[in-house]
Amino acid sequence: MTSEPHLGPVALPDSRARHTVEKLLDGSGVTLNGSSPQDIQVYHPDFFSRVLRQGTLGLGEAYMDGWWECERIDEMAHLMLRHGLGEHAKSRSERWKYRLLSGVMNLQSRARAYIVGEAHYDLGNDLFQRMLDETMCYSCGYWKDAKNLHEAQVAKLDLACRKLDLHPGMRVLDIGCGWGSFAEHAARHYGVEVTGITISREQAELARQRCQGLPVEILLEDYRDLEGSFDRIVSIGMFEHVGHRNYATYFDTVQRLLAKDGLFVLHTIGSNKSDIGADPWINRYIFPNGVLPSIKHIADASEGKLLMEDWQNFGADYDRTLMAWLANFDAHWHEIADRYNERTRRMFRYYLSVCAGAFRARDLQLWQVVYSHRRDGRYDAPR
Repeated sequence: MTSEPHLGPVALPDSRARHTVEKLLDGSGVTLNGSSPQDIQVYHPDFFSRVLRQGTLGLGEAYMDGWWECERIDEMAHLMLRHGLGEHAKSRSERWKYRLLSGVMNLQSRARAYIVGEAHYDLGNDLFQRMLDETMCYSCGYWKDAKNLHEAQVAKLDLACRKLDLHPGMRVLDIGCGWGSFAEHAARHYGVEVTGITISREQAELARQRCQGLPVEILLEDYRDLEGSFDRIVSIGMFEHVGHRNYATYFDTVQRLLAKDGLFVLHTIGSNKSDIGADPWINRYIFPNGVLPSIKHIADASEGKLLMEDWQNFGADYDRTLMAWLANFDAHWHEIADRYNERTRRMFRYYLSVCAGAFRARDLQLWQVVYSHRRDGRYDAPR
């Protein structure tokens, strides 16, 4: 459903749908056609019925189509989630559709493993190079002592390296290596040999270019097909694509590949609830078939296989990371505007903004979990 956007806000219709939306927003700090940065400016009279009918999918698609505008979508999302509109904003049909599909089929099976790579990560390296920093890290930075995005991403990479207790000559596996950020950092600064795997051809190609001359091998491969033994294993921002039906298989694979005295660092976005579901808009436009694990999901899947040594949450740092990506995206969009359409620009702005709001509301978390094979002695995780 698309239409030409209006030049400005329209008169709010005296309809049941409009009054229902106003009632939902009442007390949230977000108003319709208001003067605050977080207020929704309605550009199409059918906005209300579309949102009530389609929930978050309709809200996101309506923004992509120019049906509404908001100066600070991140703060709008933050306030709405704090007000308790998160689950209520998802249409019942969309919630049940995902749960039904995930119940009868494995949405993250081997045959479907490359879907998210083709749909999102293969969209274009030129876009991500302008949105991210020089490290090309597409995961949460560590802002404890960082003054900018680049410092936060380098700190995140080094934090994982220090938690793994890397030493020269070690063999390291990077599950979901992206554009080679961790592989390059670990090989260059810690003298280790890294095998990185990804499901994105675009990522693999750029990662190989970035790691030329280093003891790094980049493979286009599914984690379930890996063989060998590794002194250390890391997985940064990949577990969100594993799916609840594969959690046990994932930890079985790590257990099989990790040397007996090895360490494993799992870096993942986490959900406050153990419900199986996905935001319909994110699932359709950003990360197809993705699902966020809960503490219970991770604990149940790893129990009896690996020993949990440490669990750190720095999810609040994802808010700053996403806002920095959004600033980069806006600043450099003109450099690639001739290769992408306006709908893609609005899609990315909406995605980065609403996710920042979700982390700001503490609806989402970011965990780094350290595991071992029951190593001797005490483990003190760096911070």
